[in-house]
Amino acid sequence: MAALPAAAAPMTILALGDSLTAGYGLPAAEAFPTRLEAALKAKGRDVRIVNGGVSGDTASGGLARLDWSLTPDVEGVILELGANDMLRGVDPAETRKALDAILGKLSARGLPVLVAGMRAAPNLGPAFRDAYDPIYPDLAAKHGALLYPFFLDGVAADAALNQADGIHPNVSGVDVVVERILPAVESLIDRIENSR
Repeated sequence: MAALPAAAAPMTILALGDSLTAGYGLPAAEAFPTRLEAALKAKGRDVRIVNGGVSGDTASGGLARLDWSLTPDVEGVILELGANDMLRGVDPAETRKALDAILGKLSARGLPVLVAGMRAAPNLGPAFRDAYDPIYPDLAAKHGALLYPFFLDGVAADAALNQADGIHPNVSGVDVVVERILPAVESLIDRIENSR
């Protein structure tokens, strides 16, 4: 009797981030990685999104745990870090250095990356903004990564789409994030398929 061919394993993408990825204040089923995976499956994409979000994590924290987060099955990464650095007023040079190191390690492993950018809060002033906001496009260009300029596009500062803290998306907010970032994630999937 001939053996049946093994079913191809789904593509695995690591969402490496902070509370915005982890799904702070939400049931696990409503967190960004879970909702993104469902949206991709609805479009016929056999993709598993691993929730690599740790609430409170900074870019340096993400760098510190990068190696053990990258299991052998990971074929691509969505990088969503740096929001906590911004909220805490960490020197943007430090944030840039950590994100640069993460992207360097991912490049060395040949892993396609989608950089999910962040923007400085207005109350931090123009000097901070001018040092912080360019980090994401600069590093994406340097490392040949895809860029989604602002992870919270369409959600930030909209009370109807955020939890009571005004920072973390509610269920409706997560759905807006997923809908808006979906084309960029599909571009990441195409890159992964082309690199296989």
